[in-house]
Amino acid sequence: MDLSIIIVSFNTKQLLTDCLSSIKDAVRNLSADRQDINTEIFVVDNNSSDGTTTMIRKDYPQVKLIANKVNLGFSKANNQALKKAKGKYVLILNPDTRLMPNTLKEMIHFMDKHQDIAVSTCRVELANGSLDRDCRRHFPTPWRAFCHFSNLSKIFKDSKIFDQYYMGYLPQNSEHEIDSCVGAFMMVRQSAIKKVGYFDEDFFFYGEDLDWCWRFKEAGYKIVYTPITKIIHYKGAASGMKPSSKHLSAATRESKKKALKESTRAMELFYKKHYLNKYPFLITWLVIFGIKLLGQIRLLKA
Repeated sequence: MDLSIIIVSFNTKQLLTDCLSSIKDAVRNLSADRQDINTEIFVVDNNSSDGTTTMIRKDYPQVKLIANKVNLGFSKANNQALKKAKGKYVLILNPDTRLMPNTLKEMIHFMDKHQDIAVSTCRVELANGSLDRDCRRHFPTPWRAFCHFSNLSKIFKDSKIFDQYYMGYLPQNSEHEIDSCVGAFMMVRQSAIKKVGYFDEDFFFYGEDLDWCWRFKEAGYKIVYTPITKIIHYKGAASGMKPSSKHLSAATRESKKKALKESTRAMELFYKKHYLNKYPFLITWLVIFGIKLLGQIRLLKA
């Protein structure tokens, strides 16, 4: 098996339909380029109430469906499929994405050419044509996070000192090594997964991609952003948190609150797991206080 594609879905039936349709075109393009290519697609559904599983069984019988009876979160659901995936490469993909016809072909060529890379991502583009900045970022040290949340990164845009969080000092049209990419599109080498392990299931929704990338880097692997191809990401459609995709979202008020709480819980979990022993008590106190304050502000705004 050459490629395993894993999608975790939760009440995103129409977006998932469009995503699977784009995958079909991309796989056809890939097969035309390499006739011996083998692919498998997993959809892990976290107990959607919008008829997702019925649609999969009816319209995409070739998809390997895992239908959960409860919402297990992003990490656990991905791990269910990761344990079954047989591909040389594994593509972690969001249901609110659309591939270009050449996406799979270009990214597999890229990974074949660069054997020292464990994780790669392409240009992840928002619906308005701008870059989804989460697709290439540094790890969030206290300084980088402070510059980001205080808007210093916007005031001193493109500065290598202040605009580190989203690597704003590097051009979007250049290929470069990064600390982390976003779980909306992660092309991962199976041999590296066997050494590093699966997603940390303490992360329910948010932060698991960042943590996974940390562990790949810690194991000595490279993670690279390349703009040779792109995908479209209708970001926030599953959670309902982004105004740009609000009209596409079926998220309830309760699920939005859950997503908001998990976004800041993931920040605290990541800090305690990877930075707690690296910084003095005062820095740690300020960071944790800032995260909790941010969580309350986000809930109030919602």
